[in-house]
Amino acid sequence: MTIPNTTNIPAPRVPFIDERTGLISREWFRFLNNQFQLTGGGTTQITTADLELTPALAATVEDMVPVLESEIQALKLLPRYPEPNVVNFGSFFSTQTQAATVINTGYAITYNNADTAYGVYRDPADNSKIKVARPAIYNVQFSIQVDKTSGGSGRFYIWPAINGTAVANSGSLIQIQGNNAEIFSAANFFLPLSNGDYFQLYFSVDSLDVQLQTFAAAAPVPAIPSIILTVMQVYV
Repeated sequence: MTIPNTTNIPAPRVPFIDERTGLISREWFRFLNNQFQLTGGGTTQITTADLELTPALAATVEDMVPVLESEIQALKLLPRYPEPNVVNFGSFFSTQTQAATVINTGYAITYNNADTAYGVYRDPADNSKIKVARPAIYNVQFSIQVDKTSGGSGRFYIWPAINGTAVANSGSLIQIQGNNAEIFSAANFFLPLSNGDYFQLYFSVDSLDVQLQTFAAAAPVPAIPSIILTVMQVYV
């Protein structure tokens, strides 16, 4: 008898349910489907009564023993923790100017583009929310392009929030002066995130002419996004 190809049981880091679809993940489906095929694909003549007596009653079960032993051995060899070189990461940016409509009010910053990513993604229902597929500590870094479109002085505030709640002691302030004044700023945070958690960056201004500004490409300079966000898992 030819034994079908098998797929080892997925590593502990692979979630059983894919949060992005709400369905069983591809890796677990492949594993369970292979087990289904190995046990006859629904066409075996073995009954549950036969299995209660002994699996050796059927030649097909005897043929399966080496395969099952291999699967069990694979379980013993799985690492307790994910391999150190396999981490979740993501990069996102916005090519849209983002402005407040009311002063001294928090606005969630949005991202209309995703660069490379693995295990870190935007919420399909709200592109200001960033989610992760694995509980861990994440290094969240951002850079912003702030602009003022009229004279005088204005203040721009920015801070991170987890599940809608501002992170304590995390705010930053930029004071910008003059018409067509531009300031670039960057910061990073270490944030603990679990499956189902989301984080956002919020901003607030004390003058409506202070905003997150994007600029089109002008050779030799590439386009300037209003915000660039990178997320990297640093600890499991």
